[in-house]
Amino acid sequence: MTSHLLESGTETCHWGYFDAGLKPVLTIDSGDTVTIRTVTGGPEVQPKSGYHVLPEIHAIHALPDRMVPGHILTGPVAIRGARPGHVLEVRIHEVRLRTDWGYTLIKPLAGTLPDEFDAHKLIHVGLDAGRNIGRLPWGMELPLAPFFGVMGTAPPAHWGRLTSLVPRAFGGNLDNKELRAGATLYLPVFVEGGLFSCGDGHGAQGDGEVCVTAIETALEGVFEFVLREDLAFTTPRGETPTHHITMGVDPDLDICAQKALREMIGLIGERSNLSREEAYMLCSLAADLRVTQTVNGSKGVHCMLAKSLVA
Repeated sequence: MTSHLLESGTETCHWGYFDAGLKPVLTIDSGDTVTIRTVTGGPEVQPKSGYHVLPEIHAIHALPDRMVPGHILTGPVAIRGARPGHVLEVRIHEVRLRTDWGYTLIKPLAGTLPDEFDAHKLIHVGLDAGRNIGRLPWGMELPLAPFFGVMGTAPPAHWGRLTSLVPRAFGGNLDNKELRAGATLYLPVFVEGGLFSCGDGHGAQGDGEVCVTAIETALEGVFEFVLREDLAFTTPRGETPTHHITMGVDPDLDICAQKALREMIGLIGERSNLSREEAYMLCSLAADLRVTQTVNGSKGVHCMLAKSLVA
């Protein structure tokens, strides 16, 4: 097992999309650990003074091949031996701040209440890593819980180039705040190598991410990648030290809930001798359906079940 460092820069970042045609910027073996550095935001959201702006961001902004609006992603990382039908297990060991600021904005005609906030508004949030808080402009201090909003493999080649804004079967813009340090994400593999990319760092976010943005910031993550040939998921799953997580994405929130629930019923069946009917009843008694986000084109619901009930 080897440790690698993947810096953010013009040779390692792509802006706004997932694409099976991207060449890997790093190729590793299953079991290797990679520290991945990310940046965030276009030129219009960078603070003019008072904060540390990462120097590589200016060259990244000049990249000619980009799909905007969209996220600046670092990657892709290829895992030797990964083939379509496999699953990539992504163990999130650490998530760290890279700078002392983040931003939150409202855009007209966007968000969960698109017709009620028709003015553009941008704020910068000071981040104190030592105290693990964000200082909001109106004086409130908010606890930080950093995580990557976007983590995904490459889509099938015949899907073409896809925006990073919409979560899909390969992951992408999941915006699931449970996927922080100590959690594990399971992603289906659709192309050789898997081709993992990440970005959209968040300092803190509520379930829903209702105004479209969290505290958007630059993060550094330490990931361990394990190729799982014994699994066959068709949609992302996750786990924390205490809970199993299944996810559903769709433009219709009701369908999101049905997908997440159906996946959890399947997970229970895989890990116990309960019948489908018994698993359905267990979910009604003990599983929690939570709204992941309501702003990414396809919305999200995640279902959480304590591991103490189903190992």
